[in-house]
Formats: sequence, structure tokens, C-alpha cells
Amino acid sequence: MPVFDFTFTVAAPLQVVRDFHHDTSALKRLTPPPTLVQIHSVEPLAEGSVSIFTLWVGPLPLRWKAVHRDVTEQGFTDVQASGPARKWEHTHTFTPLDAGMTQIHEHIEYEHKRGFWGLVTRLLFSWPNLFFMFTYRKWVTQRACRRLARAG
Repeated sequence: MPVFDFTFTVAAPLQVVRDFHHDTSALKRLTPPPTLVQIHSVEPLAEGSVSIFTLWVGPLPLRWKAVHRDVTEQGFTDVQASGPARKWEHTHTFTPLDAGMTQIHEHIEYEHKRGFWGLVTRLLFSWPNLFFMFTYRKWVTQRACRRLARAG
């Protein structure tokens, strides 16, 4: 089973990082171009909350239903209940390093389906594409949290 890990730090307190990830607009902000996100429904982040959305990769729609679990002050996991992959579990862990610095660790365990969707996910969720996506997410998160920490 493929696994992807990505860790970075944010110059913001844990509460700011948590609040940023709990914002229902975070998914759109964290998705790198050229992929577009169409939100169908998003419940506020809580144990068992559900997000339903479509990721448009060019003309290809990837409809996704994610259920959140293990929601705490220091992270959460989103699990694909239905979507393009056979399995997708993405755990976000927030670790305070000091009063103004937080480490974010992204851990993804996933499996591919057979056939057409397996080919699609093998391409989209290849290591280079995931690295690009999470480098973009790092940049957006650092920028947004820095702004929120200054405003707060």
C-alpha cells in the first residue's frame, strides 16, 4: 500500500493552525491549480462530519465523499468514503513546537482501484504530484496562518 508523508512548520500557534484547517473554505484554498474544486456540501469539521466535492482535473471529474474522524485539537483524519481511489486516509497532525511555531505532518495511506480509475489515481497520486500538491499546501498554509497570527 502506498504511503506519502510530508512535514513542515508554520510560524503560528497551534490554535491558529487548527482554526485554519477547521475553516470550511480550506479545501478550496489548499487545492493547487490547475485542479478546480466544486463543493457540493461541507459540514463544519467535527467527528463524523462529511464533505462532498468534485475535483476537476481538466475535463475529468473526481467525485469525492470524505468522512472526518479522530478530530482533536492536534489534528484529524479524512477518510474517503467514496471516490476515485480504493482507499484514501489522510491524517493531519499539528504539533506545537513553541508558543508561536507549529509543525504539521501530513500522512496519507492509499490504494488504487483496478481499471480506468486505478490508472487515473496512479498518475494523480504519484509521488511527484503529491509532493507538488503538498508543497503548494505548505505555502498556502504558512501564508494564511502567518496572516491570521498577526491579526489575532
